[in-house]
Amino acid sequence: MTDNPSKPQPDAPAAQYQSTEDLAASQGPQDFDPLVQAQAELATLQAKSADLADQYLRAKADAENARRRAEEEISKARKFAVEAFADSLLPVADSLEAGLIIQDATADQIREGAQATLRQLLAALERNKVLPINPTPGSKFDPHQHQAISVVPSEFDANTIVSVLQKGYSIADRILRPALVTVAAPK
Repeated sequence: MTDNPSKPQPDAPAAQYQSTEDLAASQGPQDFDPLVQAQAELATLQAKSADLADQYLRAKADAENARRRAEEEISKARKFAVEAFADSLLPVADSLEAGLIIQDATADQIREGAQATLRQLLAALERNKVLPINPTPGSKFDPHQHQAISVVPSEFDANTIVSVLQKGYSIADRILRPALVTVAAPK
């Protein structure tokens, strides 16, 4: 073998080759050594393996961080979910306390104050999507929104509401409490 500086020596480190094609191209057919080829392939595969392991660890860490942030946000949402609702009820509590301070209020003043406080409460409930379920007499009985307390003979058709004993409430299309109603009996 002659010393040709442009040609790598067979015992040169395999890491200098990028692929087996580079190795084969840099050597003539008579200089191609399977051991050098295997070492070059091993070095390439080890580099790819290290790169993939690094990518995997980064992706795993990113997924763990996203999961942790989502859990923190859910925890905060649960913890402070009633904050806006409670804030809207504070004026109602203030009105009730102010009404109790008055020692010599007349019955009309107490009634007027109670009505104003009730309006405040209903407005606060409505702002927070708590809506009343108050069916009118003669409307169809809906077991998803109404709870029948009794069945009474009536001039209304069967399975229609005769009277409302207690309003129900829903929150964001979910029944909080069904309306308590009496229902017309079949004729």
